[in-house]
Amino acid sequence: MDDLLAAFWAYERALMANDLAGLDRWFLDAPDTLRAEGDTVLVGHAAIADFRRGRGGAPARVVERVHVVRPAPRVAVVTAETRRQDGTRGLQTQVWQHTDAGWRIAAAHVSAAAAPRPDDRPDPAVWRVAGPLVESSGQGPLAHVRTAVKDLFAVAGQRIGAGNPAWLAEARTEEAHADAVRRLLDAGAELTGIAQTDELAFSLAGTNAHYGTPVNPAAPGRITGGSSSGPAAAVARGWADLGLATDTAGSIRVPASYCGLYGWRPTHAATPTSGLLALAPSFDTAGLLARDPHLLRTAAQALLTTDEPSTPVTQLLVDNDMVALAEPEVRSSFEAARRVSALPVTRASTGISEQLEGWFAAFRTVQAAEAWEGHGAWITAHPDALAPDVAARFDNGRRVTPAQRAQAEQELTDARKLLDAVIPPGTALLLPATSGPAPLTDAPPADLEAVRAATLRLTCLASLAGLPAVVAPLLRVRSLPVGLCTLGARGSDRALLDFITEWRSPAHV
Repeated sequence: MDDLLAAFWAYERALMANDLAGLDRWFLDAPDTLRAEGDTVLVGHAAIADFRRGRGGAPARVVERVHVVRPAPRVAVVTAETRRQDGTRGLQTQVWQHTDAGWRIAAAHVSAAAAPRPDDRPDPAVWRVAGPLVESSGQGPLAHVRTAVKDLFAVAGQRIGAGNPAWLAEARTEEAHADAVRRLLDAGAELTGIAQTDELAFSLAGTNAHYGTPVNPAAPGRITGGSSSGPAAAVARGWADLGLATDTAGSIRVPASYCGLYGWRPTHAATPTSGLLALAPSFDTAGLLARDPHLLRTAAQALLTTDEPSTPVTQLLVDNDMVALAEPEVRSSFEAARRVSALPVTRASTGISEQLEGWFAAFRTVQAAEAWEGHGAWITAHPDALAPDVAARFDNGRRVTPAQRAQAEQELTDARKLLDAVIPPGTALLLPATSGPAPLTDAPPADLEAVRAATLRLTCLASLAGLPAVVAPLLRVRSLPVGLCTLGARGSDRALLDFITEWRSPAHV
């Protein structure tokens, strides 16, 4: 597999550089070699070479995902999902044949989908307000980057809807942008629209009872995950390049995992939250979703409030007991990705698993108490406004006593000290981002709740400790995406983003 992927990426580099000699080398030198695009089929190595010389190079593009099937010995079918600079997405399928000279392309088919038309009716499950609402300045590192903003951030001239029509009906019009929105706009981004969220951000499913369930193009028939369901769906469907979202208990990391995206939950308080409707302020963060890790890193630079460099990641840590929380097929894919890391990997029992249930209970106690503290009065005044599962989570917070909250807060303080010791600067803990791939959209509520509880045990570490985490679409289960999560030391956001940007894994196929 490694030599096949090396050949694929070498061909891709030659294509982007318009290296005609390199491209001729990678196509099988035979009279029946095929290349098809649109309604045109080129037959033979010579005809394909003549075509390349005459077109002046291929359009610039990003390869977002690669899939490999091995139908027979010495034969492989490689399909790449691509995105051009104008937002057009496409597919490139190649039949590779292993020869005495190595892997060569025997047949290729290229297709490009039409870019979304501006007059297309916006999907209400994805967009609450479709734009663009603020045009790009055309200047800065994010010039013309189409950005979907989760409906928890203040946008000047708009109301915060928080995923609930009753909340929206009473919301005031915002006079100024949230700080995170302003930072992205100052860096040149376009505000493409306000994207949906689960109700008051207290869910991980993305199945909003009022606005519907967005389509997950990476896993048709399955949920996107929440509560950042709208930004995740918009980015995954190519309607936006970047999603500004929030992560309290996993609301960036779970949609990233389910939708095959890159996601960044920053160190707590490393990005601005002024102008953000809070859920649980001790854990709320403003982070990002993207299809491209380079864009994710560039946008993160615009959001981070300090310029302090972080120690580069030089050591990876794997705790088998934590990995065991994921489903067996996820564990297998995780091991495949882990084995190809260029960095040394230490397998160790960190002691986290022995403390996890207590920490998880403490986290949920404080999260629910803070959520009720912030929204309990409104919920009491609107008893039927929330879906039953969301209402039940808030009600759990209503029943937390001051003594229970104080004890839970002390447990979390102790947990942070242990995790800071386990994950020092320069080290990243590797975990599956979720316990499994995205559940089916019609899964029974009890099944969704079971998946939520299992996944929260993986996501709660970063949340309760305030540590940064980056998710990359490096795992696959039955052709469905699952994210690989790197959890870093406090303040190591830049180092984690640098590390994941350079990762290339066979599990990414």
